[in-house]
Amino acid sequence: MEALIPVINKLQDVFNTIGSETIQLPQIVVVGNQSSGKSSVLESLVGRDFLPRGAGIVTRRPLILQLIYVPKDDKVQRSVEDGTLDLEEWAKFLHTKNKVYTDFDEVRREIEAETERMSGNNKGICPEPISLKIFSPRVVNLTLVDLPGITKVPVGDQPEDIEGQIKDLLLKYIANPNSIILAVTPANTDFATSEALKLARDVDPDGRRTLAVITKLDLMDAGTDAVDVLLGRVIPVKLGIIGVVNRSQADIMNKKNIDEALKDEQTFLQKKYPTIATRNGTAFLAKTLNRLLMHHIRDCLPELKTRVSVMISQFQTLMHSYGETVTDQGQTLLQIITRFASAYCSAIEGTARDIETSKLSGGARICYVFHEIFSKRLDAVDPLEGLSYRDILTAIQNATGPRPALFVPEVSFDLLVKRQIRRLEEPSLKCVDLVHEELVAIIQHCDFEIQQEMLRFPKLHEKIIDVVTQLLRRRLPPTNNMVHNLVSVELAYINTRHPDFHDAQLIGTLMKNCETSEREKYKRKNPPSSSNEKRIENNDTSALVSNSQVAQSKQWAASNSLSMKFDTSSFWPSNLQQLAKPFASSQPIEEEPNDESEDMTNGFSSRIQNQMTSGFSMRNSPSVKPVNLLPDVPSISTVKLTPKEQRDCLVIEKLIRSYFLIVRKNIQDSVPKAIMYFLVNHVKDNLQSELVTHLYKNENYKELLSESEHIAVRRRESTEMLKALQKANTIISEIRETHIW
Repeated sequence: MEALIPVINKLQDVFNTIGSETIQLPQIVVVGNQSSGKSSVLESLVGRDFLPRGAGIVTRRPLILQLIYVPKDDKVQRSVEDGTLDLEEWAKFLHTKNKVYTDFDEVRREIEAETERMSGNNKGICPEPISLKIFSPRVVNLTLVDLPGITKVPVGDQPEDIEGQIKDLLLKYIANPNSIILAVTPANTDFATSEALKLARDVDPDGRRTLAVITKLDLMDAGTDAVDVLLGRVIPVKLGIIGVVNRSQADIMNKKNIDEALKDEQTFLQKKYPTIATRNGTAFLAKTLNRLLMHHIRDCLPELKTRVSVMISQFQTLMHSYGETVTDQGQTLLQIITRFASAYCSAIEGTARDIETSKLSGGARICYVFHEIFSKRLDAVDPLEGLSYRDILTAIQNATGPRPALFVPEVSFDLLVKRQIRRLEEPSLKCVDLVHEELVAIIQHCDFEIQQEMLRFPKLHEKIIDVVTQLLRRRLPPTNNMVHNLVSVELAYINTRHPDFHDAQLIGTLMKNCETSEREKYKRKNPPSSSNEKRIENNDTSALVSNSQVAQSKQWAASNSLSMKFDTSSFWPSNLQQLAKPFASSQPIEEEPNDESEDMTNGFSSRIQNQMTSGFSMRNSPSVKPVNLLPDVPSISTVKLTPKEQRDCLVIEKLIRSYFLIVRKNIQDSVPKAIMYFLVNHVKDNLQSELVTHLYKNENYKELLSESEHIAVRRRESTEMLKALQKANTIISEIRETHIW
């Protein structure tokens, strides 16, 4: 058991060296009002005058006092090097290293000088502790903390909130669950008004680690005593209440020896409190504190071991994140470049160690751009958007030149479909921009380890971002050119023999069936004479048929020679089958209102006219006519379309839609491939070589590998803390189970 307190003292030394308070070590904390006798109690425990004395607040910095029992024949604690082999007792300060103090008046002066150095010389306080060790054969092993006394009114340079500052300082120490609270209260005041007990109860409501000390028993009024207080009848304290007698100010001024004061104390207690004299006094207080501290250390030691082990692991992880000190700059730079390039490529390929689960990142976002954003953008492009019937008829008429055409000219189809295909270029180029933005964003979302390296070397981080950004920017023009060329390739050759372009043949068949229907209608309405029929059958049409009839007969003959059976249900979509019925009907299209199919024809014509009328109001038809000296041509919207014109418009629309969908499908497939080849894969394949070319130069090592100041400070602090924890773990590990029990 006696070996436990020296272990705690060693741990105290280890952590006081680096100024760390992360480990809460077992210790005895002395609290009390100003001038309540705290310093006198401590001096009585040591048996020496070594603490500053005077009026007002004297203790202005925490004093960590370690009392170490050293027998006169102990060769381990006494050394020739320090000159303590023949000394009876001596003292050492932590801030003066190995300097040995044999004169306790000099110890007092050093405490005063160190206090003034940090707190000033006009009653100011400072939370930084002073650590003092006293080696003596007349003390018991103890670790005590003397704190400033509780005060109410500021004096000197003390701030207006001095009371709050002192209480905060006291709470910082007594709130430690591993500390024993020594609450000092003078006997000549009401015990129920003790500020020390009040603070102790705030942090230790159960009273499991509070010991009360009643000082100045000899200064109580005549006819009164402290028996009820000492026996716990007024306010019970679980660890007990011990009374002591201090030296008076006159005794201190007269240099009264502490040994004599202790004898006078025993005499007073035997005379005034004979029944409880053995349970009071400074000697009993020292033994009680020693016993309480040893048992308290025994209870706290297992948790302390665990705490030190956990903190060692935490600081090792922290040190790993900060990285080792750079020795070979070239090797370190190359390693960082290689790890960054690998992490960047892994983020694109989806093979990174830390996969994001809350949102898409890296290559998954590029995939989303290709198959969600770009695909939907293309699907939203209407094949006939901005294309009115006026545009179609104007294109057909312009393609025929000065004479009317018998069939729809292919030139008009080429012209109009190219106009629609060009509209696919804008969303394709936008897809390139989106992928470029995602590749730039991946720079900031690389592996966590790389992020730590980037934080460690901020200038290297800036350079890497600059090199990667420039590489991505240089790849934009060739990628955009390739996407532009993909659209230009589609515009260069309109392949009407494309395997998926069946509608051209079907629509041609539909047109010829309609011509056949018109011929049959003409025959029924204008039956020829028998001689005319005979001559027509004999191919002698030049004498009996007018010029217009001859031309019409030739057109019908050509139509009949190429006609074939046509099923409208297999060609038209369900929503256009009704629209296609007049084309495939066996009944001729009647221009006269007295035909039996008048309702059907008028219905079809009215639907076409309605589409045209609404199309002119909704689509992009020109609103301002150019200056023209020729007579105005009647607007198509005001002219009733003939069945042939209606049929031509519908045919062209169907062809444009069919071919546009083929091209859109090609673009939807080829643009992502082009972006992957010219941008994404090129960056992946050339990223590391690009970084090495621009950064791996001898003249750049020092600049790029200069650490940020806060990282260097944190590494140094973490290194010191890790060494202290490892040393503390070694000290704790030396304790055997027999020492505990």
